[in-house]
Amino acid sequence: MSSMLRYIGHASFGLLFDIDGVLLRGRTPIPAAKQCFRNLVDKNGKYKVPVVFVTNAGNSLRQSKAEQLSHLLEVEVSPEQVMLSHSPLKIFTQFHNMCVLVSGQGPVLEVANNLGFQKVITIDMLREAHPLLDVVDHNRRPKDIIPPTKDLPPIEAVILFGEPIRWETNLQLITDVLLTNGRPGNPMTNPYPHIPVLACNMDLLWMAEAKNPRFGHGMFLVCLESMYKKITGHELKYEALIGKPSVVTYNYAELLVRQQAENLGWSEPVRRLYAIGDNPMADIYGANLYNRYLQASHRARLQLQARGGGDPVPFSGQDVPLRSSFSDDRLPEACISILVCTGVYSREQQDLLNDHEHVVAEHGHRDFLFDHNLTQASFVVQDVREAVEQVFKQEGNKPETHNP
Repeated sequence: MSSMLRYIGHASFGLLFDIDGVLLRGRTPIPAAKQCFRNLVDKNGKYKVPVVFVTNAGNSLRQSKAEQLSHLLEVEVSPEQVMLSHSPLKIFTQFHNMCVLVSGQGPVLEVANNLGFQKVITIDMLREAHPLLDVVDHNRRPKDIIPPTKDLPPIEAVILFGEPIRWETNLQLITDVLLTNGRPGNPMTNPYPHIPVLACNMDLLWMAEAKNPRFGHGMFLVCLESMYKKITGHELKYEALIGKPSVVTYNYAELLVRQQAENLGWSEPVRRLYAIGDNPMADIYGANLYNRYLQASHRARLQLQARGGGDPVPFSGQDVPLRSSFSDDRLPEACISILVCTGVYSREQQDLLNDHEHVVAEHGHRDFLFDHNLTQASFVVQDVREAVEQVFKQEGNKPETHNP
């Protein structure tokens, strides 16, 4: 048995990988990614440490994303290792029996059903039921005879999975639903507060094959928020913001890491998480915010022990934790952030991050108070291979290399 495998038997860390800009650019693997993952599995293809893929993508199923990663990275990736931006919605059971409108692209109906939502209306279903609502595209307007409307149950909540294809259609119909208390065929009543809105993926930009970043779902949210305020004079309110950089996302990812560790036969808890990403405002901000949450949890537990019990001191961050964790001694001690330069971020942007905080702050979501310190990664490296090497260096060893 190699020294690496002997070491791994005593490891106590897990890896969280972003996908776009870290492992892939669109559908093309970043060159360092394949070799990196060959070094993370043994000769039988078994992972040496717990690995979870945490992406803000949300327009697909976990199974589909796992199959894509397996094909492109040439290692086996299971759906249980994949966390999409909407994955934590599985525990938002209070909404599962509500009639919800879902927005995004891809198999949104199947995604919603898999998450537990029982009564789902898609944007296309809403368009078909109310053919006079979507009229920006003249070619989509009813011709000659106006088709009758169809009865739909009142919509009780709106779920935003990811960026849609026809932004004008989704913006119009979502706004109609919010302004009519879920009855878009009725005259506007402008209720406030409006019905609940849950949004996944706040990324303003993301990196594909193009030279420059592309608009993400966060840009769609900016449009929706701006339109709603322009029309009503009120701020659009979110029942929940899910996906990086929210704490609930990392809490859920930690549960998946814990499950992977158990599958590997580890008896000791995972003590450190390393989050590798390319976006300072999503990956790094989120990992650092979660690390701050972990530190607050540990302090609260120590205070509880010192007092012999009682109420914990709550976390004062910008999110509600997935679970009450102050008494959970299996929580990691830290989440360490590693920034790569193969995606949204490049080293040339360092001056922007350091000298123009007001510009960088605008890249974060409106409801996340900007803290410049949270955009600062623990380590900045060139690519994912260097990131993993840095992790093993921190942990006191380095991974074996396997030639293709």
